[in-house]
Amino acid sequence: MEPLARPFKVCNRVYQVGGQDMTSGNDCCVYLVDGRADTSLPGKAGHDMGPLALIDTGYGPSYKSIVANILRLGFEPEGLESALLTHCHIDHVGGAGLFREDYHVILIAHEADAVPLESGDRMMTAAFLYNVKFSPLQIDRKLSLEEEAFDIGNVRINVIHTPGHSPGSVAAYMDIEGFRVLFGQDIHGPFHPDLGSDLDLWRDSMQRLLELDADILCEGHFGIYSPSSAVRAYIQSFLERFAH
Repeated sequence: MEPLARPFKVCNRVYQVGGQDMTSGNDCCVYLVDGRADTSLPGKAGHDMGPLALIDTGYGPSYKSIVANILRLGFEPEGLESALLTHCHIDHVGGAGLFREDYHVILIAHEADAVPLESGDRMMTAAFLYNVKFSPLQIDRKLSLEEEAFDIGNVRINVIHTPGHSPGSVAAYMDIEGFRVLFGQDIHGPFHPDLGSDLDLWRDSMQRLLELDADILCEGHFGIYSPSSAVRAYIQSFLERFAH
């Protein structure tokens, strides 16, 4: 058996703490955002470890592995304040209720995907595909605009509605020290009517992501892409694959 990948720093303020080669084969890539004013020495005794935010939470059974990776990086999970759920599929949201219960994390999602999340819809969340139980999940903040933002410490996370993979799919981006980091989860799909997918809407959403001209892409299952030319090439490759 191959050893699991270790959590790692993507760039200043951003870390990967979960993923199929890191915590479970059923997990999406889970990212940690560091919103502290002083990011120089994580892990020092007595140092304030918050505020922190998660981008997605994995499929659930691997929850403790994600928490362990946060600790391995020198952060305290008690510093977690928010989790942005980029869409309603179980591999991205299954751990959200545990983070909410254990660390009082505020859950943020688009209102269109909040509907299946709060009703416990096993079809729209794709929970039936993973053979896991999915209980109704309370969403604390429901996004409704084409673009809005929330702050985690001194970092602003901008969220864009990007329907297509699911009705309430969102992407997020941050501008950090002259670099734009894009969390474009599940750019690759898949697309199926039972999941509320719409390829025409997805194509429009991908054009919006291209217009962001991001320097770093943190994707939902296939890792990190940089520089901006690689980000653009990755998105365009799927637009070509799913052309009209």
